[in-house]
Amino acid sequence: MRVSEEDWAPLEAEHHPYGIIARRLFPRSRHDIFLAVQQPTGRRVLLVRVPASAGQPVARRYPSLPSTRGLAIEFATAPDGSTELQVILTADEQREVFNPLIADVATTAYTAEGPAEALTAAIERFEHWRRLLQSIRDTGLSEEARQGVFGELVVLRDHLCPVLPFGEAVSAWRGPMGANQDFELTTCAIEVKTGTGRSPRSIAIASERQLDETGTDLLLLAHLSLDERRGGSGESLNAVVDSLRETSPSMAARAKIDDLLIRAGYLSEHRHLYDEVRYTVRSTEFWHVTEEFPRITEADLRPGVGGCRYRISTVGLDHYGVSAERFASIVKGEA
Repeated sequence: MRVSEEDWAPLEAEHHPYGIIARRLFPRSRHDIFLAVQQPTGRRVLLVRVPASAGQPVARRYPSLPSTRGLAIEFATAPDGSTELQVILTADEQREVFNPLIADVATTAYTAEGPAEALTAAIERFEHWRRLLQSIRDTGLSEEARQGVFGELVVLRDHLCPVLPFGEAVSAWRGPMGANQDFELTTCAIEVKTGTGRSPRSIAIASERQLDETGTDLLLLAHLSLDERRGGSGESLNAVVDSLRETSPSMAARAKIDDLLIRAGYLSEHRHLYDEVRYTVRSTEFWHVTEEFPRITEADLRPGVGGCRYRISTVGLDHYGVSAERFASIVKGEA
């Protein structure tokens, strides 16, 4: 689900001296979730409303809710006595973030089993966004994160968009959504890694699920070896972002890219930070992750063990190699 400026227009066009103007999301949902505008302040709000019997115990578990610059989350009591969780836009400069944030929070609450679970899930998802925004507040994306986003966008632009409809390729980019792999297609899943060594001998894997093919028929690992420097003829993160935006066939496709970029932590307020450094792709390698591929999966871990980070050596991976042509065929479902 996406929330756009068009969704707010009819709510903000109504004028009342006091109260809340709201529109229900997910009309068939068992949960009451609304887009709303507070009057007379005009503040934009996401409301998750549940019966007091379910909401009050959750509110007691969270006596204070953490907010961040321009965004607040708080409990309130509705006129009928039910409990509301309100996510509020308190500063207009955070509008860029607010729409994807509340779309994510609302979808998370929508998929929860019961009303108490919906509130808890919404709070936890807001906390995920708060940590992301705190981490990039002053310095933007970290060096590692910039490389990661750059690599994913290059795979999207240079390897998926040429062989798939543009919208389908963009929708396959699931890394910003917290998926186990960076791209999810009907034909395969793709995990993308980047490195700046001339001939990297190991690749960092962030969890036991990244190279786990559960739920997909075929899992591919892509690795981009980058040269990184200031100036020169390489391509900045801004440049690859702009190239994707410029080739978008519609405003809807561009809006989808922008939404995903924000979820990945790429914000327009930090754009000046991403003109440098520049990257040159020295080589791109693809591997088919089979049962024998060197990796750790969830099934390998003892009960209670998780969050496993490890490295795999690139030495000896030739046996699993996939050519660029074969990669394209797999993506298209021809292999």
